[in-house]
Amino acid sequence: MGATFWLGRVAGIRVGVHWSVLVIFALIAFGLAEGRLPRAHPGGALWAYWLTGLVTAVVFLLSLLAHEISHVVVARRNGVGGDEITLWLLGGVARLRSEAPTPAAELRIAGVGPLMSLVLGGVFALFTWWAHVQHGPVLVVEALAWLAGINILLAVFNALPAAPLDGGRLLRALVWWRTGSRLRATEVAGGAGRVLGWIMVAVGLYEVLAGGFSGGLWLVLIGWFMVAMATLEGSQARLRELLRSVPVRQAMTPDPVTAAVGTTVEEFLGSPPWRYRHSAFPVTDDAGSPVGLVTVRRAGQVPVEDRGSTSLEAVMVPLAEIPTAGPDDPLDQLLPTLDASPARRALVLAEGRVVGIVTSADVSRVVTWLSSTRPTGRGPQGGALTPGGVRRNG
Repeated sequence: MGATFWLGRVAGIRVGVHWSVLVIFALIAFGLAEGRLPRAHPGGALWAYWLTGLVTAVVFLLSLLAHEISHVVVARRNGVGGDEITLWLLGGVARLRSEAPTPAAELRIAGVGPLMSLVLGGVFALFTWWAHVQHGPVLVVEALAWLAGINILLAVFNALPAAPLDGGRLLRALVWWRTGSRLRATEVAGGAGRVLGWIMVAVGLYEVLAGGFSGGLWLVLIGWFMVAMATLEGSQARLRELLRSVPVRQAMTPDPVTAAVGTTVEEFLGSPPWRYRHSAFPVTDDAGSPVGLVTVRRAGQVPVEDRGSTSLEAVMVPLAEIPTAGPDDPLDQLLPTLDASPARRALVLAEGRVVGIVTSADVSRVVTWLSSTRPTGRGPQGGALTPGGVRRNG
């Protein structure tokens, strides 16, 4: 779920918003301004209802943001990189650069989200009580009560033991701890997620047929999302298990052609070695150390009249934004960062030099080979890839 636009950074975490957030924002504002607020306190001004509804919707989205930020902060403290959050139709997604190293870390990362929502619900409940005692504006009291209730509901819902909810992560941590198998834990959490998702779809369809169209449709949408995401998580877990014992060197293109950082875009696009071999090239400094990655497409976006005076340094993706790995690192650890890379490529480094480059297509070729050559569903631990890329069993 990619961001449509970026809001900036909070605590060093890049925050993006998908266009579908406008849908949930409009639904909340409309539901409060035209429904709950007038019913609870009739006779008020329309502008007051709408102003309260809009502000409440903004505060709710900030609550979702706090929920996701808590995941990333705790993930960082447990050795799991994460620097990006995207808010969208059904909440938010925190992009983590790797998996939790232990069940205990998984438990902490997953559990902090519902805990944050529960704390926020308690804080809003206290504000509601205080505003009521102080005889504050009735619309403000009603909005605070709604925020308290929705955050507590969000905490309870997210704690359900089913993927992709936080409760599914808690269940995954427990099964992982009991069985020692990360894959088995993911399959159990994913199975629970699919069951809960189909139950919600069925209940939603019943609501639609019974006349509750909007509420039923919302349940169907959430249920379908849960089924799809739980299935996707299971597929990704099996993929990581397949690649766990495959070193990066088996997937990389070795000794890629590099470009000097001072090369102009005009020289880069006109040089046959770069022009005819690949679509992306590592950029190195005068000492041969990597400083970034440049793509032909990005260089081609420079206006023709500016290409002679524009260096690759101005158009390259900096090394800090490019995933890197060692040639002997497990390939599965590279998958999350490779998917998050703006260039969809990773550089393979050894002793500060570029020794290879890995693309999503390279990983797909390895997966196709392994999937086609496993005779009985045997995992990658059943053998080792030889330098030529052929599995040697025994």
